[in-house]
Amino acid sequence: MLNSLQNPLSLLGRVLIALLFVPAGFSKIGGFTGTAGYIASKGVPLPEVAAAIAIAVELGLGLLLLIGLQTRWAALGIAVFTAVITFIFHAFWADPAQSQAFFKNIAVVGGLLTIAAWGGGAWSVDGKLKG
Repeated sequence: MLNSLQNPLSLLGRVLIALLFVPAGFSKIGGFTGTAGYIASKGVPLPEVAAAIAIAVELGLGLLLLIGLQTRWAALGIAVFTAVITFIFHAFWADPAQSQAFFKNIAVVGGLLTIAAWGGGAWSVDGKLKG
């Protein structure tokens, strides 16, 4: 039975994970100065460049993930980005209040790696281009 749900579940999974990133990318565009300031407060060098990279990953790769185009690469790129920023912005060993956000992000990385391993499924642009 679950095999018959593979395509709709794959689509739903991609959409739900993309919902974490696409709106965040749009909000960073609208609040670019605040985003760069927050990044700077964490000691990240070149905060404006880092903010632009965050927008490119969250919005650009997030949209690719959403529609399922270059799905594996998009998921892998977002996974690497999320893993890196998690250690910078959710350092629970320095601030125990960050532990839930840290482990939530690590779980999201796990989901993204699964998408990177298996692809976007038949109900994706990649799937349509293959078939």
